[in-house]
Amino acid sequence: MERVLIIGAAGQLGSELTQALTNIYGGDLVIATDINPSSLEKFDYCKSQVLDVMDQGSLRNLVKKENVRQIYHLAAVLSATGEKNPLFAWNLNMDSLLFVLELAKEEKLDKIYWPSSIAVFGPNTPKVNTPQFCVKEPNTVYGISKQAGERWCEYYFQKFGVDVRSLRYPGLIGYKSLPGGGTTDYAVDIYHKAIAVEPFVSFLSEDTLLPMMYMPDAIKATLDLMQAPKEKVKIRSSYNLAAMSFSPKEIFESIKAHYPEFSISYKPDFRQAIADSWPDSIDDSRAREDWGWSHHYNLEKMTADILEHLPTYSF
Repeated sequence: MERVLIIGAAGQLGSELTQALTNIYGGDLVIATDINPSSLEKFDYCKSQVLDVMDQGSLRNLVKKENVRQIYHLAAVLSATGEKNPLFAWNLNMDSLLFVLELAKEEKLDKIYWPSSIAVFGPNTPKVNTPQFCVKEPNTVYGISKQAGERWCEYYFQKFGVDVRSLRYPGLIGYKSLPGGGTTDYAVDIYHKAIAVEPFVSFLSEDTLLPMMYMPDAIKATLDLMQAPKEKVKIRSSYNLAAMSFSPKEIFESIKAHYPEFSISYKPDFRQAIADSWPDSIDDSRAREDWGWSHHYNLEKMTADILEHLPTYSF
């Protein structure tokens, strides 16, 4: 039987996407992989195994042995973590994508999914309603690797017919996993602090506006794109994707409506410069026109949902 492979399944996006894919295909047809053996305990509902994506031989053997036809390649070093070790981040982010694209070409796989990010944009990008096609010039290794990855994805589609699809995610917010080293992860951590009745220290200034998305909408967008007919996927670099934009002050106020004693302070660090180079808001009209994307959650709906479910969620 043909199977779906998720690489980097234990991350923030992968944890929830793997469950969604299992709901569609069934546990026997979904293989969750991650480099961390202990993280695989969460995948008792599908097949799972340890995989280092940089081990080309193991990846190729797994794809052939399990008759994998779709790969969701999610493994990456994120923005803030990447700045601490840029060469490692570049090598992992870039080489692993090329391994997967080459494998897809050689084995004639059906579909590849690879996530991009608003990190591809830079200080010279239009900040308001950032268009699909514009100046990028990212100034982080994460953003540089994502920009280069977009070009490779389009190249492999145009030159070799690899059906690779991608989304430029805004900051993703979920309660089912802990923050993973991204610049927008303050918007995950802040809910944990509120539930724990601890004051929150924001590493971004109070008015730093960034595009954000609640995880259920991100999962919906990913599945919508991957299930869209091939002829409707007209952009093969990566689609802009948007839902809402807010600042640390605004998310704090949305939580304070539920937790009146919650407090916040602001101590911007090196991540402030990263955030300042990113857009305030995103124009995702091409995704809405081409394959019918629409979002469901705004800030108030998201906060209410997280605060309802997070207290009962264990890690």
